[in-house]
Amino acid sequence: MQDLATLQYPIGDFAYGQSFSDGDTRQHIAAIDELPVKLTELVEKWSDDQLDTPYRPDGWTIRQLVHHVADSHINAYVRIKLALTELHPTITPYEEGEWAKLPDSALDIAPSLIILRNLHLRWVTVLAALTESDLARTYFHPGSQRTFVLREVVAMYAWHGEHHYQHAYRLAERNGWLEKNVL
Repeated sequence: MQDLATLQYPIGDFAYGQSFSDGDTRQHIAAIDELPVKLTELVEKWSDDQLDTPYRPDGWTIRQLVHHVADSHINAYVRIKLALTELHPTITPYEEGEWAKLPDSALDIAPSLIILRNLHLRWVTVLAALTESDLARTYFHPGSQRTFVLREVVAMYAWHGEHHYQHAYRLAERNGWLEKNVL
């Protein structure tokens, strides 16, 4: 068994305060674009027993994780649109751990996979059109008492998608659930 830190952060923690080039941002947008198909291809045929397996001790199940990614990315999309249409808005935080306990987190994963596919289509359409000045826009997160710049937000959500994809992928790898065509 891997150590808990590796299970919790399979690709490492997101490093805030970095600078990202236009090329980096294009790669981040491409990663956001690809996530729904990639995640769907990995988990759509999993049994309920597989979906109800936690990716680490005391961690969320894969079912909760898929619903969390949809919840989180809905919030990210709205936050970005707020930052693009308001001057340095204060966003509303949410308790992701509490959301993962709500009844909809026990549903089949298909609705969240469909949400992700359609949400990411809209989100990537907005992201791909951002100008340099758009990417410099900001919002304030009162929970972390931090200002977020959109270029960094795009990087963070590219990381977030891969972070959770790797939770599911590495669980499947450890348990021998991978099909030959999944990378």
